[in-house]
Amino acid sequence: MSTTDSSSAKSGSAELSERQQRSNIARLTIAQALAGANSVVVYATGSIVGHMFAPDKSLATLPLSIFVVGMAACILPAGAIARRHGRRAAFLAGTGCGVLVGLLGALAVVLGSFWLFCLATFFGGAYAAVVLSFRFAAADGVAPAKRARALSFVMGGGVLAGIVGPQLVTHTMYMWPAYMFAATFIAQAVVAALSAIVLIGVKLPMPTAAEIAGAGRPLSTIARQPLFITAVLCGAFSYMIMNFIMTAAPLAMQLCGHTQESANLGLQWHVIAMYGPSFFTGRLIARYGAGRVVMAGLLLTGLSSAIGLTGIDVTHFWVTLTLLGVGWNFGFVGASALVLDCHLPEEKTRVQSLNDFIVFGTMAVGSFASGSLLAAYDWNMVLWVSFAPLVIAVLALAMTSVRQALQPSD
Repeated sequence: MSTTDSSSAKSGSAELSERQQRSNIARLTIAQALAGANSVVVYATGSIVGHMFAPDKSLATLPLSIFVVGMAACILPAGAIARRHGRRAAFLAGTGCGVLVGLLGALAVVLGSFWLFCLATFFGGAYAAVVLSFRFAAADGVAPAKRARALSFVMGGGVLAGIVGPQLVTHTMYMWPAYMFAATFIAQAVVAALSAIVLIGVKLPMPTAAEIAGAGRPLSTIARQPLFITAVLCGAFSYMIMNFIMTAAPLAMQLCGHTQESANLGLQWHVIAMYGPSFFTGRLIARYGAGRVVMAGLLLTGLSSAIGLTGIDVTHFWVTLTLLGVGWNFGFVGASALVLDCHLPEEKTRVQSLNDFIVFGTMAVGSFASGSLLAAYDWNMVLWVSFAPLVIAVLALAMTSVRQALQPSD
C-alpha cells in the first residue's frame, strides 16, 4: 500500500459530533450485547438439537455449519443494502432475521423437524453477519486515531451476550417440558426485537454518491495488497479455529459425560472471554500496533488447543474455551483494525463486506469439518487439526511484519 493510499484510507469520511458518536457507540454496544445472545443460543443448542432430530448422527453439527453458511451467504447482500440505503437499513433487516430464527427454531423443535431447524439456523447466521458489521459502523464518522478504540468498545458489548445467552438457555430450556429448547428460541426472538428498537436510534453518515456508485479502486487491486491479504488471513483463521473448536465443544462435553448446564457455563465464559478484552484491546492496538495484538491472539489460540489435549475434565474444557475466547478477540479485533487501513472512505462497505465474506466462508469449511472429525474420531483430533491453519496465519503475519520493517520510510 502506497503512502498516498495509506494516508487517504485513514482520512475517513466526515466526522459526526462528539455527542452523536457517543450515542452511536452506546446503542451499537447495547445492540451487540442483545444480538450476541442469538449466536450463543444457536451454539449452545445447535449440536444438541441436531443430535436429537438428525436422520444420521454424523449430521448433528450440520445446523451449526448452516449457521456459518448463512453468515457467509448474507454478508455481501447486507453490504449492498448498507451501501445503497445506509447501515441502519441493513441493521433492521438483520434483526428481522433474528426474530425469524427464534420463531422457526421453536416451531422446528415442536415439530421435531431437523431440516426446518437448519433453515432457522441459516437465518440465525444472516442475523449474526449483520451484527458483526456493528464493529465497522462504530468507526464511521470517528476521527482516525479513535477508530480502533470505537471498534473494540462496541465488540465489548458481547460480554453481556456471554451472560444473557447461556442464562437464557439455562432458564428456559425446560420451561416447555414437552419440547426442550422451544421456549428458549421464543425468548431469543423477543431479545432480537428489543435489539431492533435500540438500533432505530443509530444515526450514521448516509452513503455518498461515490460510495453508492462503487467509486474507488477495483476490489481486485485492493485484495492484492499484502496488508489486506494478511488481515483477511488472520481474521479468517482466528474465526475459523474458534468456531471449529466451539462448534464441537458442547457435544464433546456431553459425549464425555458432562451435563448440559456445564456446557452452558463453559460457553458463557467462552463468550465473556471473546468480548471482555474488547474494552482494552483498542488501547493495546494503539500502543503496540495491530500486528502484535493479532500475533498474541494467535499464540493464545494455540495454547488453548494445547491445554485441551491434556484432559477431558470439565476444567479442561472450560480453560480451553476461555483461552480460545481471548485469543479470538485479539486475533479478530486486531485483524479488523488492519482492514481499516486498507481502504479509502468510498471503498469501505465493499472492502469490509469482502473481508467478512472471506472470513465467514472460511469459517463454514471449518464448521463442516469439525462435526465430521468429532463423529469419525474424537475431541482430541479436533484440537490437533486446529494447529494447521494457526501455523499458516502466524507465518503470514510474521512475513508481513518483516516486509514492513524492511520497507524504507518516505
